[in-house]
Amino acid sequence: MKDVYDLKSVKLPYLAGSLLKFFASLVEGPLRGLLTPSLFESAGVNWLRKQKFDETPTHHPIHFTGQLQTKASAVPEREWPRKASKPKGFQFASVFDFAKAYRDGTTTPEKVAEKVLDSITASDTGSTPLKAFIAVNREEVMRQARESTKRFKTRKPLSIFDGVPVAIKDEIDMTPYPTTVGTAFLGKSPAVEDSTVAARLRSAGALLIGKTNMHEIGINVTGLNPHHGTTRNPYNPNHFTGGSSSGSATAVASGLVPIAIGADGGGSIRIPASFCGLVGLKATFARVSEFGAAPLDWSVAHIGPLAGSAADAALTYALIAGPDPQDPTSLHQPLPSLKGWDNTNLKGLKLGVYWPWFRHADTEVVAACEAMLKGYEKMGCKIVEIVIPDLEANRIAHSVTITSEMAQAMNETYDEHHKEHGLDVRVNLALARQFTATDYLTSQRIRTRMIDHFKNAFKQVDMILTPTTGIAAPEIKKGALPDGESDLTTTIEIMRFATAANMTGLPAISFPVGYTQKGLPIGMQVMGKAWDEANLLRMALAAEQVVERKAPQVYFKVL
Repeated sequence: MKDVYDLKSVKLPYLAGSLLKFFASLVEGPLRGLLTPSLFESAGVNWLRKQKFDETPTHHPIHFTGQLQTKASAVPEREWPRKASKPKGFQFASVFDFAKAYRDGTTTPEKVAEKVLDSITASDTGSTPLKAFIAVNREEVMRQARESTKRFKTRKPLSIFDGVPVAIKDEIDMTPYPTTVGTAFLGKSPAVEDSTVAARLRSAGALLIGKTNMHEIGINVTGLNPHHGTTRNPYNPNHFTGGSSSGSATAVASGLVPIAIGADGGGSIRIPASFCGLVGLKATFARVSEFGAAPLDWSVAHIGPLAGSAADAALTYALIAGPDPQDPTSLHQPLPSLKGWDNTNLKGLKLGVYWPWFRHADTEVVAACEAMLKGYEKMGCKIVEIVIPDLEANRIAHSVTITSEMAQAMNETYDEHHKEHGLDVRVNLALARQFTATDYLTSQRIRTRMIDHFKNAFKQVDMILTPTTGIAAPEIKKGALPDGESDLTTTIEIMRFATAANMTGLPAISFPVGYTQKGLPIGMQVMGKAWDEANLLRMALAAEQVVERKAPQVYFKVL
């Protein structure tokens, strides 16, 4: 295929404070019709409307057309990781560390729970509070901890997860908490039942700590939230965590929990994982049940783990992946497996790189990712140059798709509550409400084309590698707090590599490959063929053998 790389860096106005508030009132008001054409021109929407795509629309990127599953299933326990992975340099406390400590009797889930709760309180003090959690019910956490401690006293733990602290993004139902999706007005009543992901963790004995903070309704990727506080990056609290699963990343990177659950509609697991030096896995579309997740962006949505190591990510994936009759879309999958995930002999693997895309990032980001490529070559991998056309069309189609779905999801509350959203959310929803049905359908035609482009690329290679983000975690500008900002220039740089995996439904993982001179983490993304999560985790595990990990500035030792 001809090299037609068309993604561009853009320079758009930065808005914050009173100027952003005025702009939000304009795009919501009667003059919006005068503003929209120039805004849509800058965003590429007018360009998209002039293009012709003949493909049949794909409304859900379902990759399995075999016999549907009929019952709930997960990765068999015999395939679960049996030991912690040991990255070079700094090591986060792992699920295995907690499990060993409980079984050795050096501590108990009750003692750990108390430390976690006290550490969360401490993390929210001072001039740069982390704000990892939206809600923590101390009495409920201690109740779980007491039950877990009793199980260990009788030597009957439920699984390796028993007593291990886990956090859940506040986009996903977990009793007895409400689900606010980061807003000021939703979630006035507690969830009536656990989401499937929370239920699976609970049934394994996990100590469910609380609901983590997030960028409001998941509509941006910094983690700035004017209602619940802006999450801060444990590697430098003056920088963003990334979003929208911002609190989940902060909770893991600061040591409050070893694993957390996030959701990813446009990079929202992988971006904060990259910014915070973590492993973040977005599995194949519908691999993990969406039952109990807020229906914000149903055709691009994924739930998955953020963890300090490849082994912890694999372990969590093993528990939460698999078909679930409560989510019919999840029945469209082969049974999940982790066979071969810990085989670090990579000899013969073909790694695809589209160089203009790969190198369209900050120089420090590119340098770290290219160094990792050389590391893979030394392990026996072959780097194969590929071409992926229509990435600009994919970018715009993803923006139209996810914001249109979010606007529809918030439609019932819009008239009464739209001014209660943060300013950036108000702007994005107001613009999304001006997209047409034709815009949305054109975007689904583009989805079909992108799936074909990636299928063609995967005929040549086993995996496709890029940086996770175009830049490391940006600094939190003083003018952005407390009410928010609109910084589309930075947003586009952050999301450049993420959205193709959401539109196509293909699995993707982010893991650390280095740090900037300022000590901020840099992540690499690996995209795989449908249902090939084991190989993605394998790549993350191999990277841990060569990348020297560094400790965060803010870290709580709860074990």
